Amino acid sequence: MTAVFYISAFIAVAATLAAITRMNSVHALLYFILSLLAVGVIFFVLGAPFVAALIVIINAGAIMVLFVFIIMMVNQGPGSVQQEEEWTGPWLWIAPEFMAVILFYEFVYILYHSSHASVSGSQVIHPEQVGLSLFGPYLLGIELVSMILLVGLLGAHHLAWSSHVVKDTISGEK
Repeated sequence: MTAVFYISAFIAVAATLAAITRMNSVHALLYFILSLLAVGVIFFVLGAPFVAALIVIINAGAIMVLFVFIIMMVNQGPGSVQQEEEWTGPWLWIAPEFMAVILFYEFVYILYHSSHASVSGSQVIHPEQVGLSLFGPYLLGIELVSMILLVGLLGAHHLAWSSHVVKDTISGEK
């Protein structure tokens, strides 16, 4: 299991660096999704399958796919189609496919050879233990994070609403 951990860590770092260095935002998001999947494998190997499932389902499965669809739906002009055709080729998909195939085989290996023990030798962390930790000694921190997220959500709503009002005022619509 230690080899699975190090291979997943290498894939996570490589995919994150690739996401940072991509000029195309869709390619960067796809590399970031691959990085989140590798982090999910790392948590699974370390004995936290609940956290691994949350990372894969919430981050990689919902939020990042939503970002991909939003970016793909934004009209970036007629020049973006030509630029995309120039940038994409069969050679571009070799690295992400290779890393995704390695993660898939690692995950299958873990499922068939796992003895419910983590790499560090500690026990598997169950969802009940996560809940007791979050809403026990860390309750104040969790509540502060939720307030910060709420303030960010309200700020984003205000910015979107004010830009919509300004746009309608300029165009003369009500």
